[in-house]
Amino acid sequence: MPLIGVTACTRFVDRHVVHGAAAQYVEAVAAGAGGAPVILPALASRTDFDAVVARLDGLLLTGSPSNVQPERYGGEPARPGTLQDPARDATTLPLIRRAIEDGLPLLAICRGHQELNVALGGSLHQHVHELPGRADHRAPADEPNEKRYAFAHSVRLVSGGVLAGLASTDEVVVNSLHSQAIDRLADGLVIEATSPDGVIEAVRVATAKSFALGVQWHPEWHIAADALSRAIFAAFGEAARDRARRRAAAR
Repeated sequence: MPLIGVTACTRFVDRHVVHGAAAQYVEAVAAGAGGAPVILPALASRTDFDAVVARLDGLLLTGSPSNVQPERYGGEPARPGTLQDPARDATTLPLIRRAIEDGLPLLAICRGHQELNVALGGSLHQHVHELPGRADHRAPADEPNEKRYAFAHSVRLVSGGVLAGLASTDEVVVNSLHSQAIDRLADGLVIEATSPDGVIEAVRVATAKSFALGVQWHPEWHIAADALSRAIFAAFGEAARDRARRRAAAR
């Protein structure tokens, strides 16, 4: 069974700083990718990135209520009250670069999708719903999660891309819970999907040695009922198993 790292956020719980990941990500790694999930704490420079990557067979970059700090990509200062997680940024951004260098299979979801772009030199819109012609991609905070993570809008898949191959169609419907979105696409990333208003909804690493995909939506919520969500995690899991087999053969 491949060992798959799951990135953690930091937050205050009962007056303590806690490193954690939502259950949906952990369960999707186990049930959808067939992997053994291990949560990676956001220890920033105290992380031995080479050692972490060497021990993993896959890396899942999770979503989060927090935003990537704009100084990480040369953006305007964040508005007061914007939730940020500097420890996570300082952990995931170098980890992404090391993972890609090593050919570690990677699946990036929502904030993780944005982190992937920033780690490779791209930038973000901080409030995409305020841009002319763009829709509101946020979900109401006061709704139950079943509604917040329900399918919300269509995305068009790029012909010949990884997602189009997994879906065997050129358009699917996804959920939507984000205010940030990719602005300047990083060199080395290729667009895999866009929303009707032009938001970049999925990317892949063009020269990746293995599976390396980012999606703006949340497939972890729908692996039981949605074919593309299942296919994304299955492809990620198969890439992780292939790495596990190669690592075992090299011992």
